[in-house]
Amino acid sequence: MARPLLKIQRYFRRKPVRFFSFILLYLTAGSLVFLHSGFIGDSSTGENGGRDPLVASGIGNRVASSDGRGVGMMGRVMKKTHRPIPRRYGPPWMKGAAGKDWEGRGVDYTSSWNRALKGRNAKDMDDGRAKYIGCYIDDTAKRALRGVSFFDYKKMTVFRCQDNCAERGYLYSGLEFGAECYCGHKIQAPNASESECIMQCKGDKGNLCGGANRLSIYRLELSQESARHYGSAIFKGCFHRPDNVTLALPISAVIQNMSVEKCVDMCTEKELSLAVLAGDRCLCGFPTPQFSLHEMEDEDMCLHRCHGEEFESCGNDEYFVVYQTQVQDNRCMDRRFLPTRSKQLIALASFPGAGNTWARHLIELATGFYTGSYYFDGSLYNKGFKGERDHWRSGRTICIKTHESGKKEIEAFDASIVMIRNPYKALMAEFNRKYGGHIGFASQAHWRGKEWPEFVKNYAPWWASHTLDWLRYGRNVHVVHFEELKRDLFSKLKDMVLFLGLEVAENRLLCVEGQKDGKFKRSGLRKLDYDPYTPEMRTSIDELVMTVDASLKKRNMAGVPKEYQPTPR
Repeated sequence: MARPLLKIQRYFRRKPVRFFSFILLYLTAGSLVFLHSGFIGDSSTGENGGRDPLVASGIGNRVASSDGRGVGMMGRVMKKTHRPIPRRYGPPWMKGAAGKDWEGRGVDYTSSWNRALKGRNAKDMDDGRAKYIGCYIDDTAKRALRGVSFFDYKKMTVFRCQDNCAERGYLYSGLEFGAECYCGHKIQAPNASESECIMQCKGDKGNLCGGANRLSIYRLELSQESARHYGSAIFKGCFHRPDNVTLALPISAVIQNMSVEKCVDMCTEKELSLAVLAGDRCLCGFPTPQFSLHEMEDEDMCLHRCHGEEFESCGNDEYFVVYQTQVQDNRCMDRRFLPTRSKQLIALASFPGAGNTWARHLIELATGFYTGSYYFDGSLYNKGFKGERDHWRSGRTICIKTHESGKKEIEAFDASIVMIRNPYKALMAEFNRKYGGHIGFASQAHWRGKEWPEFVKNYAPWWASHTLDWLRYGRNVHVVHFEELKRDLFSKLKDMVLFLGLEVAENRLLCVEGQKDGKFKRSGLRKLDYDPYTPEMRTSIDELVMTVDASLKKRNMAGVPKEYQPTPR
C-alpha cells in the first residue's frame, strides 16, 4: 500500500504535471456545478409539464437557444433603442367629461382588463403599490406599452419595474420574459391567457414577470409628483407671457397641426430645456429671471386645444403651456475645488436620512464648488462628489458633510448649516439606506422583523440629540428644514449660498430647480402598505419633536414645520 502512495506523491511533485492536474480538476468541478444548475432550472418549469417556457408557449419571434437569446438581448441592452413611438403628453386636467384619461387615438385595450383577473387573488391584484391588470400580447414590431424600457437579466423584480415606470410618470408597467420592463400611458394590445405569463422574475423567484412575447401589466398608483411627468417631458404648468418674449425664449417657430410632441421634439433637437406652447407657436429656451416659472397661473387659462391633437392643450398668445424636455441644463454643471484654501470650516450637519446628500447636490450646483465630507463614501465619490476623497480639514471644499454630534466634533467647525427633517421620514429613509443602499429599500423581512423596532429605539433619540447638540455647541448655526427646502427651493437655497459667503447667481439657481433630484433619489412609489410605527413609537417620537421645537423657538428660530408637529392629545 505504501509503494503506490509513494508513486503518486512523486508524480505530483513534477510541477508541470501538478499544474495541469489542478486545471483538470477545476474544470471538472465547474462542469458539475453547471450541470447541476441546469437540472435545477429544468425542474422549476413544472407548470409547463417540464418543457422549456420558450417552446411551451408556442410563440415565434423568440430564439429558444440560450446562446442566441443572450446575443440578441445583449444587443438590445447595450444599444439605445430609437423607435417611432407615438408619445402623448398632457396635464392631468386634460381629461374627458366622464373623468377617463384620454390617451391618444387607436385601439385601447385597457378597459378589457377584467377578463385577465381570473385566477388571481386579491393580494395579487392590489398590493398597495399597483393593481395587476393581466397578461397581454406583446409584439416586437408594435409594442403593447410604448414608453421607455429597460432590461436586467439578473435582478429584475416587479417592484423595480414599477418604480422605474412610476418615477417617469407612466400609468402602466409591464414585465416580459422574466427580465424586461416596459412602461406606457396606455395598453395597445389584446389580452392573453394567464397561463402564458408564467416566467419567474430573475431577481425574485416568487413573482411572475410575463413570458415570451407576453407582458404582465400593472396599473400604477402614482404619487402626485410622479403624475406630473409625461414620458420624456415634464409638465411645468401654465404661465403668463413674459414681457420680452424674444429675450426670455430666443427660439420660436410656427408649427402646423401643433401638438405637445412636436414642440417637445423641436426644443429637444435645439438642445434647450424648456418647450413652450403658445397656440400654433413653439418657443424654446432656459429658465431665466425673465421667465423663471415661479408665478404659475390657473391651468384653466391655458385650456386651448392643439390643432394637431384634440385632447392636448397648446395655450394661447397670453398664457403659455410649459414642458421641461430631457435636455440637461448645463449652466450649473461645472464644479471645482475652491481656488484658495478657506480659512473657516463650515459644516453641513444632519441626522442620517435627513437629506444631507441631496443638500450637497444642491449646494454644488448652486455654487459651482465641491462639498467635502467628514467620512469617505466610495459610491458618492463615483457619482461625482469629488470632494469626498479630500480630508475634511483640507479647506478646498465649500462645506463639509457630517453626522457627528459630540461637543468636540461640533466645536471643530467655525459655522454650520444644520438640516432637520421630519423624524418619521428620516428614520425610514435611513433604515432603507442601511439595509438597501443609497437608493434601495429595506426588505419586508427587515421591516417586520426585530431590526426595525431596535432601530427606532436607538436612532429616534439620536434624531433629537443631534439637533439639540448643534444648537448648544455650534457657532453661527443656520437651520434648514428639509420640508421647507423642498417646498421653496429657490429662496431657501439662495439663503444657504449667502450663508456660505458667496454671491448668488440666479441663472445657476434656476438651473438647479430643473435638475434638483440628483442621482440619489428614491422613486415615488410607496414601499409599505402599512404604518411601521406603533402607537408607543409615535408617543416617544412626538415627545422628541416637541423638545426640538421648543429648543428652536427658545433661540428665536422658526419651530419645526407644521406637517409633523404633534397634534394635542
